[in-house]
Amino acid sequence: GKTCFVHLSRSLLFFSPQTFEKLLIANRGEIACRVIKTCKKMGIKTVAIHSDVDANAVHVKMADEAVCVGPAPTSKSYLNMDAIMEVIKKTRAQAVSLNESICCSFISSLSLQASEGVTFIGPDTHAIQAMGDKIESKLLAKNAKVNTIPGFDGVVKDADEAVRIAREIGYPVMIKASAGGGGKGMRIAWDDEETREGFRFSSQEAASSFGDDRLLIEKFIDNPRHIEIQVCIINIIYLVLADKHGNALWLNERECSIQRRNQKVVEEAPSTFLDPETRRAMGEQAVALAKAVKYSSAGTVEFLVDSSKNFYFLEMNTRLQVEHPVTECITGLDLVQEMIRVAKGYPLRHKQADIPINGWAVECRVYAEDPYKSFGLPSIGKLSQYQEPLHVPGVRVDSGIQQGSDISIYYDPMISKLITYGSNRAEALKRMEEALDNYVIRGVAHNISLLREVIIHPRFVKGDISTKFLPEVYPDGFKGHKLTDLERRELLATAASLYVAEQLRSQRFLGTPRIPIAKSKRSSWELSVRLGDGIYPVAVSKDGTSFSVEVDGMKLNVTSEWNLASPLLSVTIDGTQRTIQRLSRNASGDTSIQFLGTVYKLQILTKVAAELSKYMPEKAAEDTSSILRSPMPGAVVAVSVKPGDTVSEGQEICVIEAMKMQNSMIAAKTGKV
Repeated sequence: GKTCFVHLSRSLLFFSPQTFEKLLIANRGEIACRVIKTCKKMGIKTVAIHSDVDANAVHVKMADEAVCVGPAPTSKSYLNMDAIMEVIKKTRAQAVSLNESICCSFISSLSLQASEGVTFIGPDTHAIQAMGDKIESKLLAKNAKVNTIPGFDGVVKDADEAVRIAREIGYPVMIKASAGGGGKGMRIAWDDEETREGFRFSSQEAASSFGDDRLLIEKFIDNPRHIEIQVCIINIIYLVLADKHGNALWLNERECSIQRRNQKVVEEAPSTFLDPETRRAMGEQAVALAKAVKYSSAGTVEFLVDSSKNFYFLEMNTRLQVEHPVTECITGLDLVQEMIRVAKGYPLRHKQADIPINGWAVECRVYAEDPYKSFGLPSIGKLSQYQEPLHVPGVRVDSGIQQGSDISIYYDPMISKLITYGSNRAEALKRMEEALDNYVIRGVAHNISLLREVIIHPRFVKGDISTKFLPEVYPDGFKGHKLTDLERRELLATAASLYVAEQLRSQRFLGTPRIPIAKSKRSSWELSVRLGDGIYPVAVSKDGTSFSVEVDGMKLNVTSEWNLASPLLSVTIDGTQRTIQRLSRNASGDTSIQFLGTVYKLQILTKVAAELSKYMPEKAAEDTSSILRSPMPGAVVAVSVKPGDTVSEGQEICVIEAMKMQNSMIAAKTGKV
């Protein structure tokens, strides 16, 4: 339990009744790896499917068998139902764990394979269709006496009707894809113009991501918290009997309010906001909805909660969600194992009174994204160096990548789910801070800096959060960690000590001086360090393995083992331990150091070199005012102009699709194409 892995279920793994001999996993990435791990514990052989670009992916290597089902685009591989059906027949898999996007049509096909004994790990077709359709699920929730958000309960036909409905509901409104999820196909509109634009982009994203462009419109709940309740319901005998003879549990809530572009970034369990009465009321409504739809598996009911603790049903996800590890941490259950047992027809082994809240768990979604662009625009590339912080106590990492893996434009840019567990929230957050500092990711941009700033921010620590947290805390966009005077001195002293340690190492060869007749070793250095717009004189003197560094007239003692070959460097500055990473350096004195989560660029020169550097010509910055450059990699799905057109500032030039999200690129000034 201390390392956040399942503990209540572990002792039961060795006594689990027979379930399936072979299971096919129609998914990729971290969730496929997560399912494979539990299957191995349960003695179930696994079959992985993959696209051609994923031939060397981690989930492919972990599985007992692997079959390629098509090229990189998901529609031709991971969502290729016909190809996956062929793999099931070829490998004789008894059960299949699916990507939710194809569940409905897939289960219809699986019903034809009933004579071959193929079982779906998850709820039945009716539940997936009902809950996967936001319009139908909202009507079902109303009938089950579940609180719902005011809005239009039908399909919005066109942009004109969207504007009419939005006016009737009252701005602001949320435009949502009926078959949507993961923040895709969602737009907030504050006026008629934004409603028309939101209808256009949401319908296009919905068609691209889910093959269904239907939209609905709801009142936008301003300043809400995003709370989820994990539920698990089963049939006593077989899935078809679940409607009348099922048991239902709610496995406590998850707090998911830290979001960007309607996608979760930081999650935790339990929530700091809920009291026992509200928790019970939400849990009971979640179970009521699950029973109303005859649900039979693990699923998630999502609510929005306002400042007065009024809560409204948002949606039900008929799958194992990204943030399920925090629920596993505080309850001790292996949710994948429970889903497999339910699919086989076994009853739950626990009652509601058996479900505890033990400790606290926090999950950060580590993405290959640039957090300085709209809180995270996708980055692509190869992971040239990758090291998970598993040596930190209470840390769990769910990932589907390894060193050398490629982050491409075809799939979600998630690198991993980083989870920390503690006896209380303060301990879990402190461990998360340490884990983020010890996470080595090279080759792609990542959002470690943003995650670290969120979890140490006073508002977050106090529990004063909502889905508007990021834009409220960073109204001008995320800029990285703002150094205090003490932290600035610590960074300057550390950088200067690193420079001197490097110089001393370069003077030695196989443990001896390169030139025996060289002068005796230096013991002091006068340096000039540039950080941002400031240039600081720094004096360094060596004392054994420590350095005494003078910055701003103050002396700091810097101690470390100075293992310069390690990607992580533990440094103690006047008794304060810091874990830093030196990401790059060159002969011109330029160096990049990750300090307190943020990467800082410095230039370190000797005093003489600094005096001479003012004579060096500076490279003129490129004039990009006449260029439209995409801020992220992606596919051009529409071009709205042609050569010779005159465009105005703010006019759409083209549309870029990245990770199935569409973004309008606009002109920065008036001119001719």
